[in-house]
Amino acid sequence: MTDAQDTAADSSLRTTGGTPPDDAGSSVMGAPTPLLEPREGIPPVIADEAALDRVIAAFAAGTGPVAVDAERASGYRYGQRAYLVQLRREGAGTALIDPVACPDLSGLGEALSGVEWVLHAATQDLPCLREIGMVPSRLFDTELAGRLAGFPRVGLGAMVEGVLGFVLEKGHSAVDWSTRPLPEPWLRYAALDVELLVDLRDALEKELDRQGKLEWALEEFDAIASAPPAEPRKDPWRRTSGMHKVRRRRQLAVVRELWQTRDRIAQRRDVSPGKVLSDTAIVEAALALPGNVHVLAGLNGFGHRMGRRQLEQWQAAVDRAKALPDSALPQPGQPVTGPPPPRAWADKDPAAAARLSAARAGVTALAERLTMPQENVISPDTVRRICWEPPASVDEESVGAALAGYGARPWQIELVTPVLVDALSARD
Repeated sequence: MTDAQDTAADSSLRTTGGTPPDDAGSSVMGAPTPLLEPREGIPPVIADEAALDRVIAAFAAGTGPVAVDAERASGYRYGQRAYLVQLRREGAGTALIDPVACPDLSGLGEALSGVEWVLHAATQDLPCLREIGMVPSRLFDTELAGRLAGFPRVGLGAMVEGVLGFVLEKGHSAVDWSTRPLPEPWLRYAALDVELLVDLRDALEKELDRQGKLEWALEEFDAIASAPPAEPRKDPWRRTSGMHKVRRRRQLAVVRELWQTRDRIAQRRDVSPGKVLSDTAIVEAALALPGNVHVLAGLNGFGHRMGRRQLEQWQAAVDRAKALPDSALPQPGQPVTGPPPPRAWADKDPAAAARLSAARAGVTALAERLTMPQENVISPDTVRRICWEPPASVDEESVGAALAGYGARPWQIELVTPVLVDALSARD
């Protein structure tokens, strides 16, 4: 049993059986133990500046890594803002903070500067944490650590159960976290999400070290922590579900106009765009190009529950798209900034197709030896780009430089470069 599992077993966690199992973890004989209550109970929600100041002081005085999580209201509200922030640190306990009542948590972020933050699937939470002033300088991602260590299931519940031997209740993951006040069962769930996160981090660190992968993981975590904010997606309307059915430029213009109208309404009302108008309805209207409200009302997604005024605003959007001159219509497809789809390589460049086939086979074999997913060994997009347009000189120095140029980490360059040199040197 690892030290982290000892810690979990000795921390007086409240479970259905009253005590944790003697030896928690994936090697345990017997059923895992449900974790039903935070060890200090459910903390009060921090919703005013005075209480926030006390939390900042407590967490600044704490020791060791800090577990961090955030809950959003995806599917209910516009955007991806945080509606609850959970933290836990040795010496400070657990805190639940309402970022609606306390929208500026930069003071807390500064108090934790230099402290390692432990998150699960960090890239999901970092954007919404950044919005409220919380940006880690160091982090440990338990989901990514699980991938690198070769765990087949890397969700938080699966990892806590497999590594520490406790079952987390996950029934509230998709609720509307913008609800106020938050129900007690939801708060219990939120507190338990950070209850064992540091214990999990400690166990995974030991496992990665045992496998000789700890330095690789640290490079990955540094890359996440130092990554700049993502650029806004160009032409986000092109990601409308069902777009593959839309072929003509005039129809594309209808999708764009309806999507942008929906987005403005959703932002103004602070609701998920899908609650304003479904993607299915947008595509239906684009394909049909309705000439009036009566025709529009007969389309899927514009049924009898939609009022006349709403129908008129959607019809107006369709009419605006129909009135555009040809020069203002969107082009089919997005500008290609990289190699073509691999399925087209055999016709466009058979030698490149052969290089890609060899590279994929080599990366697959390497990933199997390392017992980790191929996409964590090296980005598939990076492999495609190098195979489509190899460096002028196919040697380890040139290929390694190309990998670095595409953002590969040093550990990836060291392992993948020989594989790609062999693939790029192979004759078709």
